[in-house]
Amino acid sequence: MTTEQDQVRAQVRERYAAAANAAASGLVAEGEISPNADCCGGGGCGPSGAQPVIFGSGLYGADAAALPETALLASLGCGNPTAVAELRAGERVLDLGSGGGIDVLLSARRVGPTGFVYGVDMTDEMLDLARRNAAEAGARNVEFRKGTIEALPIDDGAVDVVISNCVINLSADKPAVLAEMFRVLAPGGRVGVSDVVAEDHLTPAQRAERGSYVGCVAGALSKAEYLQGLAAAGFADAEVTFTHEVADGMHGAIVRAVKPAR
Repeated sequence: MTTEQDQVRAQVRERYAAAANAAASGLVAEGEISPNADCCGGGGCGPSGAQPVIFGSGLYGADAAALPETALLASLGCGNPTAVAELRAGERVLDLGSGGGIDVLLSARRVGPTGFVYGVDMTDEMLDLARRNAAEAGARNVEFRKGTIEALPIDDGAVDVVISNCVINLSADKPAVLAEMFRVLAPGGRVGVSDVVAEDHLTPAQRAERGSYVGCVAGALSKAEYLQGLAAAGFADAEVTFTHEVADGMHGAIVRAVKPAR
């Protein structure tokens, strides 16, 4: 029997496969995928015309310079987690829902040759695109693995930092995601995530009125729910900071937390 979680995952996989194929072909068209599209491509909650950029590669600024064009075209996020995570040379980084690889490639630059970056994605088309982008960029300290963010193909305590860009809101089992993040982090490791987060007064039904699940809106946690979930998973020093509004009462946000050293 197909569960609601299976249905959500299938919808997300289908949407991201289409986005990867569009990026790989260089397709940039209204309603499909563009630097100003929403976090899951056209038709969700993104701006159009002269409106401010609230999703996509435009949020990276100068950080995106010299990356492969297809990595930029496949950028569907709501922030720049490589900056908010304050990555340092030699660190081991994991990107949840790595897509076309933009955050993995940017992280690889920041951690340098003594560091290493893993990307996990469940969509074959995105993984193929990411590996091509890494080869084009000459990135040798990266690896892309197939898997879901609810069951990461990463060993316990294997990374120092977990990043993610507008992906956790797409999961239908967020407690599992947060628990997996905690598991794969080494003691003292940290989380630096960009995500869509709702204001606390919005009910799940009201969030669904503002956009679809695959549009990165209906599945968003509230600020209080995020903080409670991180605490339940074992994290400390959790904080959620709104950065820009993406829909009424819904915001791009920076999420930070730390796995206690003991």
